[in-house]
Amino acid sequence: MKDKLMLWLICILSALTAVPLFAILGEVLLRGYDQLSWSFFTEPTPTAYRAMKAIQAGEPIPGGIANGIVGTMIMLGMAVVFAVPIGILCGAYLAENPKRRFAKVVSYLTDMLQGTPSVIIGIITYIWVVVPMKGYSAIAGSVALFIMMLPLIIRSTEETIKILPASLKEAGLALGGNRARVMLRVQLPAAFGGIFTGVLLAISRVIGETAPLMFTALGCSFVRFAVDKPISAVPLLIWEFFNDPNLQELIWGASLFLLLFVLTLNITAKYLAKKWNQ
Repeated sequence: MKDKLMLWLICILSALTAVPLFAILGEVLLRGYDQLSWSFFTEPTPTAYRAMKAIQAGEPIPGGIANGIVGTMIMLGMAVVFAVPIGILCGAYLAENPKRRFAKVVSYLTDMLQGTPSVIIGIITYIWVVVPMKGYSAIAGSVALFIMMLPLIIRSTEETIKILPASLKEAGLALGGNRARVMLRVQLPAAFGGIFTGVLLAISRVIGETAPLMFTALGCSFVRFAVDKPISAVPLLIWEFFNDPNLQELIWGASLFLLLFVLTLNITAKYLAKKWNQ
């Protein structure tokens, strides 16, 4: 009887943890699904005047979030290009040299960086990048995202390499390979599934950040591909829509896009982790 009661209690509590998730998804889906259209993804954000005229005429608000999507992809792409190789190499070093003093210092700093509030990272990036460049830019935004992604990739790489069978490394060394070659040609390929999962989770972690981009990318009302100029992002657009009464209806469509994107990344990461474990 006690076993059955505990089982039911655990099942009920587990179901309750999913209630907020489904409540959020349901609310955003009901309010934002009718805004999703081809123009919503291909047109830039409308001006407040155009939105006001459409509301007065009883028409849907024109425009979309193309500028935010393009800006998000540009900054994410630049951040991933630098964060992935640096994070993987750093994680491999920590996994291979856990007892070295330098590795302990790096591990401690990684934990500190992972717990740093995103707004602090935005302020520091503003001082390091925006001030010297004398302007907001996609480069500054990507630096902020890079700093936030780095500890997640380092930790996922380190933990994945640690759980690999020791026989893989021993076999590589027995065949005459040095430690660097064995790491690059044997251990990292064997850990690819876990590392790739960590990268996807890191992307899903930073894609919804707003505070760092407010201090670095600032935002832009049209589609821009220049990396040395202010650029928009989907989280920034949501914040701008919230502050403009004429554009508040667009919050739901932008939020739905962001939630679906993050949800897709998380499901993909879970699938790859399961596949890799098999």
